[in-house]
Order: sequence, then structure tokens, then C-alpha cells
Amino acid sequence: MARIFLIHALRESVAPARAAMERGWPDAQVCNLLDDSLSADLARLGHLDDAMIDRFVRLGRYARDEGAQGILFTCSAFGKAIEAVKADLPIPVLKPNESAFRAALRHGKRIGLLVTFVGSLAPLSAELRAAAGKGLQLEAHLVEGALQALESGDGAAHDRAIATVATALPPVDAIVLGQFSMARAAANVAHAHVYTTPDAAVAELKTLVGLR
Repeated sequence: MARIFLIHALRESVAPARAAMERGWPDAQVCNLLDDSLSADLARLGHLDDAMIDRFVRLGRYARDEGAQGILFTCSAFGKAIEAVKADLPIPVLKPNESAFRAALRHGKRIGLLVTFVGSLAPLSAELRAAAGKGLQLEAHLVEGALQALESGDGAAHDRAIATVATALPPVDAIVLGQFSMARAAANVAHAHVYTTPDAAVAELKTLVGLR
């Protein structure tokens, strides 16, 4: 049985990550680490600093020391910090969005990217541009008020807000819902190719761990 650590910076990411593991890798042993001060501190600072990157490295090492065979980070705003963990550890480590980006780009380079956490918009846009290379036509949008609705317990309002912004997008080849907490809204988005980050990430991590 593979021992997999899910590391969260938003409490709203825990449930969709666990649900994706249950769907895609039900026989894995799932361990959760939550430090929601990370997202609060990033929102306050406005950028990743060396101290925050070091916190991520220490979380990764803790998971490794506790027997992790793979690590999936679930908060989308910390790409540079997760890259530092990847470089530090010999086990598979995934950023939350890279698998969904690869899946979406198989349909073309007109991509809609929606986020609900303001700190995710710039880093995810940069990651997607790097993954796509030349020719990307990116429609990246913050869904204002959606995360606040979810945090206050109004999941229906969260889902409606995402669907409304998705409907207003110009023609795109695929849409990526860029945060784990947004996966619940996928059924409300009227597009043939909608990718949520948890399911794509779990499928890739399972493959990577199986190859070791």
C-alpha cells in the first residue's frame, strides 16, 4: 500500500483532494498535512519569500521522514516553493496544477484558467505559459467572491460564480479550474473539456509512484 502525503495550505482543499484519492487511488494510505497560515501569510505578504519556501521544504522533509512515497501539494499559489521541495527530495512531488495543464493543452492552446484565490492568478498563469510554450492564448480570470462564499458555507454561490465567469469566456479549447477547492463546480461549467486539478494530479502521482 502506497503511503501518500497531501499537503494543504487551504482547508477547503482537503475534501476535494481526499475525494480524488478515493476515486482514483482508493488503496493508497492517505495522510493529510494542513497549514492554512501559509495562504494567509502569502495573502498578507503578496509574494513568496525565502522563509516561506523554507517552510515548504521542511513540510516535505517531514512527510519523507514519516514514510511518504509521494507528495501532492494542493494549493496552487506556491509553485516556486514546491519546486524547491521537488529539488530537495528523491520521491515524486507534484504541484497541484501541472497535470491538469498537460491534459488541457492536449486539446489546443486556447485555454481558460479560472481561480478563486487572488494569489494563484499570476503564478498559475506563468506556469501555464511555461508549459505551453509559444502560441498560448490564455484567458485567466479571478472569480471574485467565490472563495469567500465557499468559506462562509455557501457552496452553491461559489459554484454559480465560477459557472458565470466560465460562460463569459471567449471560445477556448479547454478550461482549467485552477484550485482543488474549485473541483466541486466542474459539473456546472458548460464546456466539453473542463479539467479539475485533483483528479489529474492523483492519476499522475499514482503513475509516478508505480514506476519507482
